[in-house]
Amino acid sequence: MTLKLTQKERLLLEDQKKHEQVCVEKYQAYANQAQDPALKQLFNSYSQKEQQHLNSVTQMLNGQVPTMSSQQSQQSAQSNIQNATSTSSQGGAARQSDKALCTDMLMTEKFVSGAYDTAIFEFADPNARQALNHIQKEEQEHGQGIFQYMQSNGMYNTQ
Repeated sequence: MTLKLTQKERLLLEDQKKHEQVCVEKYQAYANQAQDPALKQLFNSYSQKEQQHLNSVTQMLNGQVPTMSSQQSQQSAQSNIQNATSTSSQGGAARQSDKALCTDMLMTEKFVSGAYDTAIFEFADPNARQALNHIQKEEQEHGQGIFQYMQSNGMYNTQ
């Protein structure tokens, strides 16, 4: 399906493209820095998903609405979240380092999800809105996975 973008829609997608590029780079870098193997795996998985988001946004900028696979996304998200909740036995400095990486990525996911929220409301094409909504949902799942990892490892206290 061909997508004709307004100037505002194009600018919003350009912003989202930059956000996705940053997410890919950060998740890749943080996967290399993480001490806990479960966190490395989580970050590597999210890096791949962010690359898919980047590809989808690029498709939209090229005038094509991407096809989104929600069933596959749901299954992999649940798997990543379950894997992330395994508790770590790492020491103090390594734990603090991983906590800092998680805190930064959780803030990043909150920001990116909010930016998608704005973009969704600005798009006229319902298929484009649906694609952006799908990506935003996955961003929220990334945040949930990071939150659950942090909470299960005593890095995030909600009380």
